[in-house]
Amino acid sequence: MSTSFESLIESRGAKLLEDLDGFRVEIYPDRERADIILDRPPLNVIEMGQRDQLRVVFEELDADDRVRVIVLRAEGKHFSSGGNIAAFLAATPEHVSKLADNIGAPARCHKPVVAQIRGYSFGVGFELPLACDFRICSETAQFALPEQRIGQIPGSGGSIRLLHMIGIQRTKDMTFRSRRVSGAEAKEWGFVLDCVADEKLEETVDAFVDELREFSPLAQRTIKGVLNAAQNTSVEAGIEIEGNAYGRLRTSEDFKEGVEAFHGKRKAEFKGL
Repeated sequence: MSTSFESLIESRGAKLLEDLDGFRVEIYPDRERADIILDRPPLNVIEMGQRDQLRVVFEELDADDRVRVIVLRAEGKHFSSGGNIAAFLAATPEHVSKLADNIGAPARCHKPVVAQIRGYSFGVGFELPLACDFRICSETAQFALPEQRIGQIPGSGGSIRLLHMIGIQRTKDMTFRSRRVSGAEAKEWGFVLDCVADEKLEETVDAFVDELREFSPLAQRTIKGVLNAAQNTSVEAGIEIEGNAYGRLRTSEDFKEGVEAFHGKRKAEFKGL
């Protein structure tokens, strides 16, 4: 059973976000899951103000104890064809300078974030999933950073995130040529976790979310922070970051529970402490 995002915000005593722009939020407390759903059919174009709201929503869901995993998905046949190009001409330089910060909200969120993608995933409609921890798509998916066609480059972190995932040659191939990449090719290149038949997309994501929920939320938050911090450092610095986090987790209740459950041959009951 889902609850509205308005109820979530009111229950936390925070300022209510009125009139969510082009998306909605559904909370499933019994499944420890929240879905952020792009809902501006048919192409789910992402408006400038919507980016600001998405950042706030990720921050609110990150702070809600009922939510273990966040799923980013869309209504209809396409995830998103990208942003409203005309709006960029009217945007202030200050607003434009914050685009990468807003779209990077899934990466800063301490909880696992899974992007569920079918159809078009272009421009900022690709950069947003790239900021998520996992991307699972259907065979209908097409990915592109097409900004070269309007004399621009990606401005919300997409090219740099992609560079770290697939290397400079393939990133140049996609960005220089505004090249579209299919879901199957995206899996081969390694920037999506899985590509499945379109009719299997929802059940695949549901099963993946339920699997993530089996593990310690504290350990998941910790490894996400370690990997995000270490990906831009040397191997030696990354090992130091990992070691410090490992040492802290040794005193956690979840670690104690995991060890006792292992030796007791039972399923661990993690509490995130």
